[in-house]
Amino acid sequence: MFVQLKRIFHFGWLNFKRHLGLSVATIFILLLTVSLLTSLFLFQRIVQFSIDAIKEKVEISVYLKQDVSLADILRLKEELLSVPQVKEVKLVSREEALERFTERHKENTVLMEALKEVGDNPFLASLNIRAVQPENYSEIVDFLEKELPADLQGAIEKIDYYQRKPVIEKIFQITGFVNRTGVILAIILAILASLVIFNQVRLSIYSQREELIIQRLVGASNWFIRGPFLVHGAICGFLAALICFGIFIVLCWFVEPKLEMFFPGLNLFTFFIRNMSKVLLFQVIAGVGLGVISSGIAVRRYLNI
Repeated sequence: MFVQLKRIFHFGWLNFKRHLGLSVATIFILLLTVSLLTSLFLFQRIVQFSIDAIKEKVEISVYLKQDVSLADILRLKEELLSVPQVKEVKLVSREEALERFTERHKENTVLMEALKEVGDNPFLASLNIRAVQPENYSEIVDFLEKELPADLQGAIEKIDYYQRKPVIEKIFQITGFVNRTGVILAIILAILASLVIFNQVRLSIYSQREELIIQRLVGASNWFIRGPFLVHGAICGFLAALICFGIFIVLCWFVEPKLEMFFPGLNLFTFFIRNMSKVLLFQVIAGVGLGVISSGIAVRRYLNI
């Protein structure tokens, strides 16, 4: 059994060298496919990092009427903190809101003059709410509008959720678009890789038809005849995975300083190194798996034994 397996691998390596041009083309297509899958893995990290950063900044504000007492404000805050979907609630007083506005627009003389004309503090106290997940904001608003005690509902002037809702929904749209686009591109490249392997296997079978006939005549098993073609696909997939791994190590090291300018704290190269074994295993499984499966389907289609 071991001798037969050794011969299968030997003939598979011979097939690889004999059709070197097609083997290189197969490796190239598999390299593109594995590279795309790896890019999706890393890009998902970038997207998730960006989304997490956006999530930290997204919040809704509940503005309170001017005559609301501090005791009612604190009661409302406690009610909100009791909701499982609420991560954090911060109280911003009228004075603090005025101070923030002044600091943000101190260079705008028109606004500063208009504020002086008003005379009194025009800002309302507010509770800034941060949810556990962006999709939880609608549930929090439902709680405020339907489940809050009547006296506390009367203390609310307005909720700015509906003004911020487009931003929150945009997060989900971007995530969904990235995932769908990546899956479509991966499927297209996988199909192209399969077509190249089909063509390679068909030409290999045609060029070895006399050898295959002789092998059958001397009693070779179906596994012994088909095995070298599967080994060939595995070799192409393995080499494509190794090349892809080397390329991405260099690529991550090169682009990390540039990404740091746009995404402070991302550390893509460090993330890649920490997950190096997982990435390599994923690439080998993807490359070898695609090569072997495509070769197996092609052998069943073109090799009549």
